[in-house]
Amino acid sequence: MNEMTNKWIGKSTIRPDGAEKVTGKAAYAADTSMPGMIWGKVLRSPHPHAIIRSIDTSKAEALPGVKAVVTAADMVEFPVDTPVPLGIQDMRWMARNILAHEKALFHGHPVAAVAATSGAIAEEACKLIEVDYEVLPWAIEIDDAIADDAPILHDFVEFEGKPSNIAGTLEHKLGDLDAGFAEADVVIERSFETRPVHQGYIEPHACLVSVAADGKATIWSSSQGQFMVRAMTAFLTGIPQSSIRAIPAEIGGGFGGKTIVYLEPVATILAKKSGRPVKIVMSREDVMRATGPTSGSKSIVKIGAKKDGTIVAGQGTYWLQAGAFPGSPIRGAAGCAFAPYDIPNVHTFGYDVVSNRSKVAAYRAPGAPIGAYAVECVLDEVAEAIGMDPLKLRLKNAAKQGTKAAHGPVYPVIGYAETVRAAIDHPHYKAPLGKFQGRGVASGYWFNAGGESSAQVNITEDGNVVVTTGHPDIGGSRASIANITAELLGIDYKQVNVLIGDTATIGYSNLTGGSRVLFASAMVVTQSAEKVIEDLKSRAAKLWGIDPEAVIWEGGEARPAGPNAGKFPALTLKELADKATATGGPIGAGTQLNTTGAEGGFATHVCDVEVDVELGIVRVVRYTSFQDAGRAIHPAYVEGQMQGGAAQGIGWALNEEYIYNKDGKVDNAGFLDYRMPVCSDLPMLDNVIIEVPNPAHPQGVRGVGEVPLVPPLAAIANAVHNALGQRFYSLPMSPPKVLAQLDATKLAAE
Repeated sequence: MNEMTNKWIGKSTIRPDGAEKVTGKAAYAADTSMPGMIWGKVLRSPHPHAIIRSIDTSKAEALPGVKAVVTAADMVEFPVDTPVPLGIQDMRWMARNILAHEKALFHGHPVAAVAATSGAIAEEACKLIEVDYEVLPWAIEIDDAIADDAPILHDFVEFEGKPSNIAGTLEHKLGDLDAGFAEADVVIERSFETRPVHQGYIEPHACLVSVAADGKATIWSSSQGQFMVRAMTAFLTGIPQSSIRAIPAEIGGGFGGKTIVYLEPVATILAKKSGRPVKIVMSREDVMRATGPTSGSKSIVKIGAKKDGTIVAGQGTYWLQAGAFPGSPIRGAAGCAFAPYDIPNVHTFGYDVVSNRSKVAAYRAPGAPIGAYAVECVLDEVAEAIGMDPLKLRLKNAAKQGTKAAHGPVYPVIGYAETVRAAIDHPHYKAPLGKFQGRGVASGYWFNAGGESSAQVNITEDGNVVVTTGHPDIGGSRASIANITAELLGIDYKQVNVLIGDTATIGYSNLTGGSRVLFASAMVVTQSAEKVIEDLKSRAAKLWGIDPEAVIWEGGEARPAGPNAGKFPALTLKELADKATATGGPIGAGTQLNTTGAEGGFATHVCDVEVDVELGIVRVVRYTSFQDAGRAIHPAYVEGQMQGGAAQGIGWALNEEYIYNKDGKVDNAGFLDYRMPVCSDLPMLDNVIIEVPNPAHPQGVRGVGEVPLVPPLAAIANAVHNALGQRFYSLPMSPPKVLAQLDATKLAAE
């Protein structure tokens, strides 16, 4: 199978979910309903940090229409001194995040929940719950949380032998850092800050849970993994996984933010106590106050290079906010920051810092944009200091096959250098610029992942195909799997219907996240389809009375392998399906696999900005992304991923941030005040797909969903510098900050 002979792989076929979504017929979690359903509402802490002395729910329970009330006392109790790992999460923290136990640790922290016959009654009942708080000092920012006199969120968390808000560290070393810097002709060290930003998915969290008389629960919810929902709900409620069925709905965005649970365990206990199906839907304010943004950060990066552009040493230190519970993405910051480069001496160190904010959640290449922002900005300063083109500096030091990365692996075949060459040769990089316009570049890396996936391929009685996988479709997996299945079977892609199974209908499949889904699902679908093809060949052989090895499958038909096999008319898929009963029964095959061989993804971005020096507004006027996709199974979806990452990165760089007031509360908990870019803020986001096939994958796939968010922060910051001649070391570069720096520069000049 190659590019010349492929009929469907590499084609932007019609999306199988497109018509339902654009016509409004697609069913999301908030659209789900059941007879007898009641509504759940969550009571949230008004304080950013407070001991919960007592909770009195009696008045709420007495309100007519109230059917159940839950607090942390109704959930499984996990002692704080014993880790309870589930994937990368710790159920000790998850239990305390979904309902506060000993303390409320952020403004908006869930404290109790009510289910009632209407949303209005449930909301009124929440107001009747009496919580006795002992308000404590709080720490919102990193500097406040790591200060000597900082209020400690968790007494059992220690750093360097004493209670601390530094909940963990991560370190990577390669070579001899001191020796590397001693070789350098130019050494540049800078400090950076970023603010927390939210994933901004358009669909708030929602779920409907029913618990039957026999104790078996069914959960319909918006999530990036129904098996994750089942497992976490089981851990937190004490209901066995075998008694929980989790059904994924269509999902209106996630970007990593729906890889943990917030509502499902609470709704499950409410349903169990009330004997009624319970539905909970978050408001946008709930989403902004109580679900995971990504971390804010502080970084220090130091890079040394020779005059000829050879980078000899790189050092990065990162402090990332975890929110109220341990678990910031320091792995992404420390592991990905220098990953695009072949540098002999590297040291990175990450600090996981808890503070009185909502617990962070994954956000597209979690941690990697923060790491790349600092490194890529310093690289630009190095290029400027030695008088070298910034892309040629990157190309000279590009990681390649055989490069040892600081975070561990030796790279196999990768396409990073190809992305840089494509950017250098692109017309965008040579286009002229006007007054107060600047061009910036940056590169980025994400690990990518494989992991557990399951698939089932069944041939219907009329000769069509149903493929079932276990991954909620956020990035186009259904369309891509249809292309792959059609290619393998030699049929039209419209004959393939791809379904997302629930926990009761398909084998275990890990989350939709980590840029793993098409990589992993294509593997198990390929193996399943190959088994089906072998079965089809055997059935044709049975009908013809010849050996199965004398049959080939080609162009959607079983054919004799050659003249010696006999002269028989080809049998189509439809004809073999029609004869299935006579040749052995239903035709289908499944595969379950822990997939391996996922290789990292690389991208290079070029960005042009124009700065309104009177208003401080930075406008992105041209943007081009270059990315190695391995093999673009469905190019339009790959381009969509690249455009989406660029758009989100533009928001992160220029406008988006959580703003806290003096009382430790989020002041902009809604899209009116939390400034995300809209269409009118963006130019056409251009894309160049590079294809350096991954040899460890049957179709050459590399994950593409997360790398696009890694370079934009630095590319835009570098462009602003080139427009104004001034560097900004803190994001977002919003109009007030730009004006303040311009005004300060004017005053200094005067």
